Formats: sequence, structure tokens, C-alpha cells
Amino acid sequence: MTDHAIDVDQPLAPDTPAAPHSASGEAVRTFDLSAVAPPARPARRWTPRRVVATPAAYDHPHGRRIMALAEARGIEVERLRANRLTGVRGETDRETYARAKSTMAIVVSPPARRTLQPIAPSADWRFDLAEGCPAHCQYCYLAGSLSGPPVTRVYADLDDILAGLAAYEGRGTITSRRAARRDEGTTFEASCYTDPLALEHLTGSWRRAVEHFGAWDAPVQLRWTTKFDDVGTFVGLPHARRTRVRLSVNCAPVSDRMEGGTSRVADRLAALRKLALDGYPVGLTIAPIMPVEGWRTHYGLLLDQVAAAVEGVPELDLTAELITHRFTPGSKEVLLGWYPRTKLEMDEESRSRKHGKFGAVKYVYPAGTMAELRGWFEAEIAARLPSCRILYWT
Repeated sequence: MTDHAIDVDQPLAPDTPAAPHSASGEAVRTFDLSAVAPPARPARRWTPRRVVATPAAYDHPHGRRIMALAEARGIEVERLRANRLTGVRGETDRETYARAKSTMAIVVSPPARRTLQPIAPSADWRFDLAEGCPAHCQYCYLAGSLSGPPVTRVYADLDDILAGLAAYEGRGTITSRRAARRDEGTTFEASCYTDPLALEHLTGSWRRAVEHFGAWDAPVQLRWTTKFDDVGTFVGLPHARRTRVRLSVNCAPVSDRMEGGTSRVADRLAALRKLALDGYPVGLTIAPIMPVEGWRTHYGLLLDQVAAAVEGVPELDLTAELITHRFTPGSKEVLLGWYPRTKLEMDEESRSRKHGKFGAVKYVYPAGTMAELRGWFEAEIAARLPSCRILYWT
């Protein structure tokens, strides 16, 4: 089947004649992909206004490769005098935010990052190739998680990071030892603190990681998720089906209003199709799920768009991770500082208060709302995307 993109702004032509039905009894639309035009725009790419490199970054071949990539794009790389980032603070919080969001720093990863930590419920282990993200999502999960101004830091010591992963093979508890997900092997999550595709054209780090896992003859899997669509350089890599790329998607009221600087959902789904046709295991990260007005209709349309995007893909391996919106007192304060006019609902009185294992407070939807959302998604995914496997709900 010819690969066509799925555009949410275009009407999707239903096929004939008897459509399947959703769990709620509504007809589930199927689509003729040839009736949908591909997106006219190129993949979205971030261009930082300022790129700096620490002295330590020059000691690593990959650090020098990143500098060369930036300079090839006409971006001057400023060499810092010390391994400390300066010149980001502005006179106001908004000025600091703007400066930080337009800065990329080439650094060496902190020693603590080289000791991997479990990342339930996603994967056995988390490792980082960067931290920070140039997108402007008003619900950003990094708010309150990373200290200081939100500068994007990319790691020069890629070779050492990848070499250190072998010691963790078979030692995880999320997928390695659970029957329901044992087929995934030892899983390594590489997008906890960043969006890989927002940075890949400037670093090449995740292509190197895909190739590393493709050559790793063991039951292992690389995992990362993105809100961008620039996947062209991943098509044709020797991935050996050991990398699962998940596209982070949401319904239109959330994605259109709260995900600034990212690719359109239609373009993300077109990217998902390209990767799936190239043999990658793929996935959906539907997050953060919000019970906005008319949420059943809006999320139903999203699932229909996904169904159209994967239609006809041979040997499709598709998963879904379902994550509801939550926030902490710290993240709320940071987000309101970054986006003072946001319409994001963060009302503590309408939420349930939960405590993490270290005593941290977070606010989630009440039990009744959670049960309603979960029941709907599980039923509708089964009806509209019967080949899709739900990995977890949280």
C-alpha cells in the first residue's frame, strides 16, 4: 500500500460498506488513505539561537561531532571557559525562560546519570542522552523535575553512555521478569528528560543508539517517545526491531492549544506509519489524557486517525501507553511562571492527593473520573485498534 500521511484538517473518506462498531455502539470509521493528501510542510526542526560547549565536551569525539553538525548549519559554537553554564539568567523570569529555551549546551553527563535507575511503568532502566526540551508544552512534565532555567543540554560522552548499558542486561524488573512484557527483553528508556527528535538533527545521538541496539545480539530494546516527526534519517537503519519508537499524541483540544513548538498530530502519525513500514515496533503515548469537554468524541477521532495511519502495515507491532494528567505543587508553580495565561486545569480542590514513595505530593483525577477514563480507553482501543496492546495505565 502507498504510504500517505493522515491530516486532521482534511475530511477522511470512509470505506465501504459495513464499518465495525466501537464499544459504545458507535460506528468506527475506516479510511481510504489514497484520499488523504500528504502534509505539504517539511519536518519541524529546532534551531537554537545560542549553542555553547564546555571544555570537557571537547574531550569526547561525539561532542566534537555535535559541534560540527551545529557549525554545518551556520550556528556558531561558543566555547565556555569552565564546565559551568553562564549567561542564561535574564532580568525577569520570562526573559530567563526565553533565553534558556533557545540555548543548547554541549556538556558531559553528570556522573550520577551513569548509574541507571528503574523507570516504572515504562521500562527496566532509564538512560539519558540529553536533558531539556525546546518545545513549549503547557503541561510540561519537566517542570519541577529539572533544576534551574530550562536549558537543553546534550551529552558529549555518548560512547561511554552506550558502553555502560551492557552491565544492566537481564537485571530489570519492569519487563525483564514480568510475563506480560517479557517478550520486550531488557528495556532501556531514552526520552525521560528530553524529546529525541527535537534534537536529533543537531546531535545524531539517537541514530547512534538505534544502531548500537541493532548490533547488540541480546534480548534488549531501546525505547523513546517524541512529539516531532523528523524520522527520515531513521528509515533504513539496521535497527533489528530492537527499537520501539512511540509517538506522543493527544486529542485536538489539548494538542492544538497546549503543545507549542511541536509537530502536528497528523504529521506525527505520518511519521509513525513510516517507521512501522520500515519494520520498527511502534507505539502511542497518549498523554496527558484529560477529560476535556466532549472528550469521548475528541479521543475517538484521535483513535480513528491512528487506525487510518497504521492501516495495511504488514507485521504491525503497536502498543499504547495511557497516562493521565497530574501535577505537583512545584510543577504548578513553575508552569504558571512559564505560561501565566495557560488554560490548563490545575485545581487542587477538584483532584485527589497522592503521595509518592518518597513522600512527594501529586494531584491526580478522582477515582471515579479515572475509572471512567480507563474503561473508555480500554474498550475503544480494543474496538478501533484491535492489534494494539496496552502496556499500562497510570
